[in-house]
Amino acid sequence: MGSLKKMDSVERDLKNDSPILYVNGIRRVLPHDLAHFTLLEYLRDIGLTGTKLGCGEGGCGACTVMVSHYDTNLRKTLHYAINACLAPLYSVEGMHVITVEGLGSCRLGLHPIQESLARTHGSQCGFCTPGFVMSMYALLRSSQTPPSEEQIEACLAGNLCRCTGYRAILDAFRVFAKTNNMLYTGVSSTGLQEGQSVCPSTGKPCSCNLDSVNDKCVESVDRHKPTSYNEVDGTKYTEKELIFPPELLLRKPTFLNLTGFGGLMWYRPLTLQHVLDLKAKYPDAKLLVGNTEVGIEMRLKRMQYQVLVSVMHVPELNILEVTDDGIEIGAAMRLSILLNFFRKVVTERAAHETSSCKAFIEQLKWFAGSQIRNVSSIGGNICTASPISDLNPLWMATRAKFRIIDSKGNIKTVPAENFFLGYRKVDLASDEILLSVFLPWNRTFEFVKEFKQSHRRDDDIAIVNAGIRVHLKEHSENWVVADASIVYGGVAPCSLSAIKTKEFLIGKIWDQDMLQNALKILQKDIVLKEDAPGGMVEFRKSLTLSFFFKFFLWVSHQMDGIKESIPTSHLSAVHSVHRPPATGSQDYEIMKHGTSVGFPEVHQSSRLQVTGEALYADDTPMPPNGLHAALVLSRKPHARILSIDDSVARSSPGFVGLFLAKDIPGDNMIGAVVADEELFAVEYITCVGQVIGVAVADTHENAKTAARKVHVEYEELPAILSIQDAINARSFHPNTEKHMRKGDVDHCFQSGKCDRIIEGEVQIGGQEHFYLEPHGSLVWTVDGGNEVHMISSTQAPQKHQKYISHVLGLPMSKVVCKTKRIGGGFGGKETRSAFIAAAVSVPSYLLNRPVKIILDRDVDMMITGQRHSFLGKYKVGFTNEGKVLALDLEIYNNAGNSLDLSLAILERAMFHSDNVYEIPNVRITGRVCFTNFPSNTAFRGFGGPQGMLITENWIQRIAVELDMSPEVIKEINFQGEGSILHYGQILEHCPLSQLWNELKLSCDFVKTREEVDKFNAHNRWRKRGIAMIPTKFGISFTTKFMNQAGALVNVYTDGTVLVTHGGVEMGQGLHTKVAQIAASAFNIPLSSVFISETSTDKVPNSSPTAASASSDMYGGAVLDACEQIKARMEPIASRHNFASFAELVNACYMERIDLSAHGFYITPDINFDWITGKGNPFSYFTYGAAFAEVEIDTLTGDFHTRAANIILDLGYSLNPAIDVGQIEGAFIQGLGWVALEELKWGDKAHKWIPSGWLNTCGPGAYKIPSINDVPLKFNVSLLKGHPNVKAIHSSKAVGEPPFFLASAVFFAIKDAIRAARAETGCTDWFTLDSPATPERIRMACLDEFTSSFLNSDFHPKLSV
Repeated sequence: MGSLKKMDSVERDLKNDSPILYVNGIRRVLPHDLAHFTLLEYLRDIGLTGTKLGCGEGGCGACTVMVSHYDTNLRKTLHYAINACLAPLYSVEGMHVITVEGLGSCRLGLHPIQESLARTHGSQCGFCTPGFVMSMYALLRSSQTPPSEEQIEACLAGNLCRCTGYRAILDAFRVFAKTNNMLYTGVSSTGLQEGQSVCPSTGKPCSCNLDSVNDKCVESVDRHKPTSYNEVDGTKYTEKELIFPPELLLRKPTFLNLTGFGGLMWYRPLTLQHVLDLKAKYPDAKLLVGNTEVGIEMRLKRMQYQVLVSVMHVPELNILEVTDDGIEIGAAMRLSILLNFFRKVVTERAAHETSSCKAFIEQLKWFAGSQIRNVSSIGGNICTASPISDLNPLWMATRAKFRIIDSKGNIKTVPAENFFLGYRKVDLASDEILLSVFLPWNRTFEFVKEFKQSHRRDDDIAIVNAGIRVHLKEHSENWVVADASIVYGGVAPCSLSAIKTKEFLIGKIWDQDMLQNALKILQKDIVLKEDAPGGMVEFRKSLTLSFFFKFFLWVSHQMDGIKESIPTSHLSAVHSVHRPPATGSQDYEIMKHGTSVGFPEVHQSSRLQVTGEALYADDTPMPPNGLHAALVLSRKPHARILSIDDSVARSSPGFVGLFLAKDIPGDNMIGAVVADEELFAVEYITCVGQVIGVAVADTHENAKTAARKVHVEYEELPAILSIQDAINARSFHPNTEKHMRKGDVDHCFQSGKCDRIIEGEVQIGGQEHFYLEPHGSLVWTVDGGNEVHMISSTQAPQKHQKYISHVLGLPMSKVVCKTKRIGGGFGGKETRSAFIAAAVSVPSYLLNRPVKIILDRDVDMMITGQRHSFLGKYKVGFTNEGKVLALDLEIYNNAGNSLDLSLAILERAMFHSDNVYEIPNVRITGRVCFTNFPSNTAFRGFGGPQGMLITENWIQRIAVELDMSPEVIKEINFQGEGSILHYGQILEHCPLSQLWNELKLSCDFVKTREEVDKFNAHNRWRKRGIAMIPTKFGISFTTKFMNQAGALVNVYTDGTVLVTHGGVEMGQGLHTKVAQIAASAFNIPLSSVFISETSTDKVPNSSPTAASASSDMYGGAVLDACEQIKARMEPIASRHNFASFAELVNACYMERIDLSAHGFYITPDINFDWITGKGNPFSYFTYGAAFAEVEIDTLTGDFHTRAANIILDLGYSLNPAIDVGQIEGAFIQGLGWVALEELKWGDKAHKWIPSGWLNTCGPGAYKIPSINDVPLKFNVSLLKGHPNVKAIHSSKAVGEPPFFLASAVFFAIKDAIRAARAETGCTDWFTLDSPATPERIRMACLDEFTSSFLNSDFHPKLSV
């Protein structure tokens, strides 16, 4: 008791100082009751909205900021990037936080980092941009010397971008990698000739200026002038760097005892004794450093902790000492510091002593992103005892010992291998804490190796990991195992030691016999049940064997020269892949039209985006009486609602109201095409995540808490949870069966013309949009509740207007929706954003108060739908020469619980089911499946990619059947000028063959094929593959009435122009292209044209910004308005020679000429009749082709893309720089679809997931491509000399067509797997479902490790 009394007095003595924080150089005193706040919440509350909330779990990097603090041990100021969404506010007390607003601004000048990113087109939607800027800034501030290109790529691993494809971002930041006098390839900037600059893609001088017509670069002459490391006050940057505040240098850390919402207590002790006393007083207290695990537990898993103790400033927990026996590491030591320390130790100690250190270095390199490593502690990682911890298997394998201290100061030592007791259970009493970790040096001929396989290499949790150690001793001319340890993560409730295998190894000679016997024992040692949580049981089994085999080869290779060496063909299993910095080229011609069209202008909002000044829906200041909303969601896939009890919710803090179906003033039935959805469920639930009602409270967190407290009683009903379930049950949406016919398929099959006929199925998984900005709306009433206005993140403001007028019973003329910009959409905000806005409009209208809703990432992913999964069943007849004669195709998509746009998506899949191939006889039947999942919706490509992927699968199968190259089969069957498609449209202006041939030349296909075959012949365990893929994408909405667009153009007397049109800027550069069209129309500079926002009260009845057609349509409407104004101005202009446009405008104004016009455009010559199945549904086609080369690890399924060459026919591009950005972004997003991103639902294939629930509902479980997934060589070309007569200024649409070209990566992977299977004598056709994740790659690569428990046609389960 004495120590507790003493503790109380210490608290009273030390808690007098007010907590302070510097933000962007400004001193701020923190309130004492915000322990529940994250740094992100605080920053956004004080108006610094440049720091974004993307996921809330530290997985996307949108919230990245830099913190600086003075380290008294190192006696220097440390600067590092952190995730503000996870950092507790009080964890940065006494520190300096710099946000993107602290670097530069449009008004005062941009920081060189911001300037470079804006100029190189590295920002599209802009939502992720501040995070990238801050990660790069933190790297530069923390580096004593200019960072390498590898360090730059590594520092960005924790930042995700869904728009750009990353190449432009890398180019922007690459200029900071080298000093001014030795930039890139040894070219001194002083040695550059006049007019030359350095191209970031090639590293060589070039003369890229806008006067050249054929240019491989993207910008003007000053785009990539060398940027020196110390040029922080560049020509466009007026402010110096923010210094570390002198007060914080002098201020010593103080003990903190602060409070938060719900009785939460926050302590920051300064000594070990303080910590022990607190632990004695509060046995259930959670100790934390970075809050990277506790934050997730409290926010996502909703675990309640009442006492949090920050131990970051406790010296005894931060020790890092080298002794004769090993290294002592304090439990609070942060991983990034430990990583750097290990790197230093490796250079200073004997090589044999640091095998463990090297293993930790490699494992830490792939441990989360740098923002997480900068704050995570080893103690937190150890004591969390995660079954997939990357480090715990290594601690166990390396003979590490954990020092544990109790509240009385007693210290005990526990071997790491005995510390982990079960699922998240460790050998710690309630009054004990982990004090430090002791890592012993390695002995001579002791080898330690780390292993990890995850869905994505960068910033991803492990599927299986391992730490393996062996100590060899020479005995009678043999090397014998003296000691060993084999520990796996991801195969049991905690890190698991293979005890029987270890016991077998000891005393055995290190040779092939030992290996084979050890593998047999290992299979019995590590047992995974069929229904093990996490699934992928066969894959995980195979990895345990693969890792041990790799370890055996690695150790044997280390012993090379001492004992018998391993075959050179096996070395590929040993060498880790070194990833060089990605490079790329962009090749296009500039076809000028007037003052702006055709120029590679930067995105008009790019400077606002790089400074964090660009506003999104959630950045809109909340009105004083504003409320927050959260949706009450169903928890069953199919059920009847028995009762709804809101009694507990009503007593929830800050609760204002709960609104259900009975409260809706207008109509509860809504729908994008057919009104088949209830806004709020009344009696029946048809999916998990269906909206039952909306809770409103004073804060976002209180609203969510209230919504969770609404108790719903259900009567469960049978659920349909896959396409196959729907087919079996005949569960199809009404009136959605569609047919297309050409020729006579049955006659062709029966006539004997077909030498061969094949039949098969293709399963294609869905894809999450993962726009970085979640769905959000702010709705408020105007004029006493007579009107309703809103700001929404949507691609279809008119849809919001229509839904809300319908739900509230108001005329559309009284409802206004405005959208400034959105942080990505990709189709996900075309229809599924509207029901969210409609839901919050009900409380806003009834309470006559503003209400805001911003969906959390997990909720957004669960309820708003994804790309449709598809099932295709094909029957194809062809000749022995490879000519396709007949296709009979059944195609199904998984619509979910409402129709939404699923029928139109199915129709487009049917239109594109020929891809680019001439097929004389075609029969296609399509059906839309009703399932008990949230309604799936539009996504870039709109069904087209799924239709084409089915086609490319059977094309490749024909090649296998005939033992021919797939590329040859494609060429034999190419469509051409005048080809009649299966729906009657005739191809015109078809450059397919030219595109294909140019691509073949650019990638030197024949030579590359030879090189790949040679590589595969010499490498048993790594294989390469290549593929070429063509595409033809139809441009137009396939629903005719939607092909219309309006615009309003106002010319002001100062000569500036304000354009408003019905399209939404979502990063695709629509506003920039439209502004270029207006500028060229009036022959004025682009800077004289401004586009403010999209608003339904300016341009009515707009179609959604979708179908890649927006530049065509809205550009045409704006041009129409400009031509009207010019026609009115012409009589005045012809009478005088005006010196400027402004003079002409003033003269017209004085003559009372109308300087405002409404423009309108309809897409001509489109029609289609589903009764006859014939017509011209598309205005024209965008053609493209891509080549990809990949390399796979056949033992783990890991892969990387070595090269990607893309060529696209875009006519005369309106803005080639923006178009190249769209191509790169679409390709990387498509790469995610075919190779990385897998949705896992609770269905028959995944019984370990609750029925109907989405397991992959956040960046922790769902992996979009990261910067490490960019092809090592990434080349993009635009076809030259092919103007498009069908669209504005001879341009072509670009948004969706390149997406499918990423399937080149999929088929290159399949080509590599084919080479692996050939090693075992298996050359038959095999199924590879999409996405080709590491699991699918590994399980398709047959070898001796999988043959004991798999047959050759096994393929992992997929949610379809």
